[in-house]
Amino acid sequence: MNRVQWFFKGLKNGIPICLGYFAVSFALGISARNIGLDAPQSFFMSFSMVASAGEFAALNLIASGAGVLEMILTCAIVNLRYFLMSCSMTQKLSQDTSFLHRFPLAYCMTDEIFGLSVSVEGFLEPVYTYGITAISVFGWCLGTVLGVLVGNILPDIVTSALGVAMYGMFLAIIIPPARKDRFIAAIVIASMASSYAFSVLPVLKNISSGFRVIILTAVLAGIAAAVKPIEEDDSNGEAA
Repeated sequence: MNRVQWFFKGLKNGIPICLGYFAVSFALGISARNIGLDAPQSFFMSFSMVASAGEFAALNLIASGAGVLEMILTCAIVNLRYFLMSCSMTQKLSQDTSFLHRFPLAYCMTDEIFGLSVSVEGFLEPVYTYGITAISVFGWCLGTVLGVLVGNILPDIVTSALGVAMYGMFLAIIIPPARKDRFIAAIVIASMASSYAFSVLPVLKNISSGFRVIILTAVLAGIAAAVKPIEEDDSNGEAA
């Protein structure tokens, strides 16, 4: 496929993420309104930082009157897992990929967009990720703005139920590859079990969600890479 076709494929595949983001960011918009942010301010926040945990943390800090430096450091720590995702994404890019593509891909790093991007066979065409990001960020920002404008009209039970869409979206991402490869299915199950253990065990449950994701990602990805590494095919330069 050419780049235009890859971009529109990204738009199409990103529709479930868009819907999930809309649901979550709608609740985010309500929270933003409750602490005094207006629609333009909330839009800029969501457009510049597409991260639910980071934005909710920022809203809590704004509500508590925290300083700018504290907010920057907190959001950086909460979103630190995206650094690992960016490092992993570099393995999906051809060596010929220019800096003009590598740099904007950093903006595209969210859990869901990363999941779709790395599932592409062979090298990643950056415009595919751009397509996913375009439709996903649209849903994220739209949901935030509407949450600010009309969110308080809806009953609390409705806004709470909107968050379920995010879990359905995650299942849609992980189930197809898990059905094709038993090893991937085993890693998915191990990830779920490990995440649950971190949330209930006495010492581990005190670790913040951001560092929890970093630890589990590094450990499980390292084990998976050691047990079943991806071999490179030198004849055509693409992942086997």
